[in-house]
Amino acid sequence: MNLEWAGYIAAVLTTAAFVPQAIKTIRSRDTRSISLGMYVVFTIGIAFWLVYGIALHSWPMILSNIVTFGLSATILALKLKHG
Repeated sequence: MNLEWAGYIAAVLTTAAFVPQAIKTIRSRDTRSISLGMYVVFTIGIAFWLVYGIALHSWPMILSNIVTFGLSATILALKLKHG
């Protein structure tokens, strides 16, 4: 198996694992149980993974981190807006 496919599989699984929580939070707008500090650090971390993926020209890292960053930034914005 080509090692890049392992990256795609990992990217799909880790991004897909994040989607249900993101959808629930976006729909309910309930962010009371979400740690602001954790989402700030997580979103910044995802941004750095994206930069790293771009530097490596690693499409699995780039695509998964674009999606995860978008979802994470949305949840962070909701947390900042709704507390």
